[in-house]
This record gives sequence, C-alpha cells and structure tokens, in this order.
Amino acid sequence: MTNEKKTKQEALRIFVLADTHNRLPESVKEMAKDADEIWHLGDVCAESILDELRAIGPRVIRVRGNCDGNFEWPLVVDLVRGGLKFRLQHIAPDQPPDDVDALLHGHTHVPRNEKRGNVLFLNPGCVTRPNRGSPPSVAWLEIVVGKINWRLVPLR
Repeated sequence: MTNEKKTKQEALRIFVLADTHNRLPESVKEMAKDADEIWHLGDVCAESILDELRAIGPRVIRVRGNCDGNFEWPLVVDLVRGGLKFRLQHIAPDQPPDDVDALLHGHTHVPRNEKRGNVLFLNPGCVTRPNRGSPPSVAWLEIVVGKINWRLVPLR
C-alpha cells in the first residue's frame, strides 16, 4: 500500500450542517456528495430533508433540535472518530463537558470555532436563516491522524 492511499484512508471527511428548517438547497446536496458521513445538528424540521440527505449516499447522523417534532431522535449523540470523542447536540451546554474533544452544535445560527477548556466548540452556522450578519453556511470536519481540521463554507 502506498503512503498516499494510507493517508487517504486515515482522513475522514464529515459534512456538517444545522438548522435547515425545511429547506435543503441543491448546492448543499452537491457539496455533501464528497463526504464520508453527514452530521445534521438539529432543526431539520421536515423529515423529508433527512430523506434527501440519505439519498446522497453517506451515512447520516442527526440530533433533535428544539424545532424538531420527532421525539424518537436523540438529543445527544456521542461518537468516536479517528481516536477523538465528539458530542453532537443542538443546543450547546454552558460548560464544556469533561469527556469529549469536540462538541458540535447548532441552534444559534452563528458559526463557531472556539476552544473552551479542553473542548473545541464547533457550529457550522445555519443553512437557511443565518443570524448576526453571518452568511448561510455549512462546514467540513476533517479528521486526520487524531487532529481536527474545521472549514466553514459560506453558501453565498
């Protein structure tokens, strides 16, 4: 196996979005095709949006937001990827949790990339109704050899 192939296998690309609120632009679906996984951080609203995301191909993981009506969806999902611990939830807690490397959330409709204590707080912003002057946005989370690369992608 060449080093190039090995590096490719070790890199995990996750497409992260939140707060779609019943709308999933075609441009977002097109972008997500290159993902290994898709993480939706809540306020999907219409379950048909999840069907559209699943149709893209990569595994879709989602949490329930305050505007989501499906109470079977989890409020919190804990995942381990590339040796790192991730927590997905719609509304960020006031204090950083002790047991994760990164906490991904939505709700504010404002992008975030902030280290608090030992925890990285990440928010991809909002696909449909951004807040506080932010453009609509999504994000790419790339995990390479135990390191997190976060890239915000404005949709304008």
